[in-house]
Amino acid sequence: MAVLVLDKRKKPLMPCSEKRARLLLERGRARVHRMVPFTIRLVDRLQEDSTLQPVRLKLDPGSKTTGMALVREQESVDEDTGEIQRKAIVLMLLELQHRGYAIRDALTQRRAFRRRRRGNLRYRPARFDNRAKPEGRLAPSLQHRVDTTMAWVQRLLRWAPVSALSTMLHRFDTQALQNPEISGIEYQRGELFGYEVREYLLEKWGRKCAYCDAQNTPLTIDHIHPRSAGGSDRVSNLTLACFPCNQRKSNRDVREFLAHDPKRLTRIEASRKAPLKDTAAVNSTRWALWRQLVATGLDVEVGTGGRTKWNRSRLQIPKEHCLDAACVGHVDGLEHWQQPVLGIKATGRGSYQRTRLTKHGFPRGYLTRSKSAFGFQTGDMVKAVVTKGKKVGTYLGRVAIRASGSFNIQTGNGLVQHIHYRFCKLVQRGDGYGYHWSLLHPALNHGIAEAGRN
Repeated sequence: MAVLVLDKRKKPLMPCSEKRARLLLERGRARVHRMVPFTIRLVDRLQEDSTLQPVRLKLDPGSKTTGMALVREQESVDEDTGEIQRKAIVLMLLELQHRGYAIRDALTQRRAFRRRRRGNLRYRPARFDNRAKPEGRLAPSLQHRVDTTMAWVQRLLRWAPVSALSTMLHRFDTQALQNPEISGIEYQRGELFGYEVREYLLEKWGRKCAYCDAQNTPLTIDHIHPRSAGGSDRVSNLTLACFPCNQRKSNRDVREFLAHDPKRLTRIEASRKAPLKDTAAVNSTRWALWRQLVATGLDVEVGTGGRTKWNRSRLQIPKEHCLDAACVGHVDGLEHWQQPVLGIKATGRGSYQRTRLTKHGFPRGYLTRSKSAFGFQTGDMVKAVVTKGKKVGTYLGRVAIRASGSFNIQTGNGLVQHIHYRFCKLVQRGDGYGYHWSLLHPALNHGIAEAGRN
């Protein structure tokens, strides 16, 4: 994984390798600027004295997780066709986990408590609901997705010499074609049409067989109501089936095929008419995010989910949020993508709530007003080296403080409780995010083989 580099005036330079960063630190030519993501600052170089290469930041916005990929681009001309070939060399992979659903649940609970207090327990005069909302306003849970994504875009713009951006604007676009001259019925039958429909069905049906729930197996597209009986090719009449189930169903209607399993039949009929899960959140925020990306003044490339799936399948890349980001837009080759992923979880900076609440919404005890204890705050990244007791070992992660001095540390392997503050050493102050490293794919070779089939 590349190390981010700044010059002596904190302007971004080209990222370097871990070995080179270690040598610069040992020779006294650099200082540690930030631990996660690891960033060094040179003490003897300016940006004007360095050569910068094209670096692009790619985004795959999602409802729960947004994938990011920092890549270095190399362009070459194909000798046979004369077309420009764009190869991306991955420098850093990141996955940002949003807390939009936590915000939504907290606001829903607060609204219910307030409604009970004002409506059932004490009289409050009626108030006209005439407060106008500004045009284009997003709900707090949706605005959070845009804000956190843009916050990390701005951070990476400060730490890396990013010259262009790429984002997936349309999740599914059945009109995406490589030949814009096609018209008529062929307009919806371009090279990417099958990838758009298949990716939509994989997301909607959870990447498993609708008839037997088989996973990690090649899936085929099946007509719920067969075409021989008047069924259409609309996506509402399509589902996923493993090869044995597809053969057993043949051209029978789904009611006849699942006559022995009425519960599954009811679930399939309800699922095929329901909209894709999390689509509303993504569709509501995609244009707001795109406008803010354009406001940065950089060149913004947009792509679709079908093209991303097409690139990933063609290059035999496993399915991951960060790798989806790396495959957004025009990509002819992808290198150095087998590297650890930096997981970033939006945790917030604490709560304004000063009390716990009962199930009826009334105060139950008071919380301490001091957010620090023994020089630590909840959210700080610490390294604890425990030398005695039952918790002997080394732990690195996000700390949750207590006034008693017995802390909890959230590591990449789980929660470690009751670590005394004397064993803790501050690594990085809390910034509202939790960090952890993870391997790209548990079974990488198997994932590459399955990439083309799924």
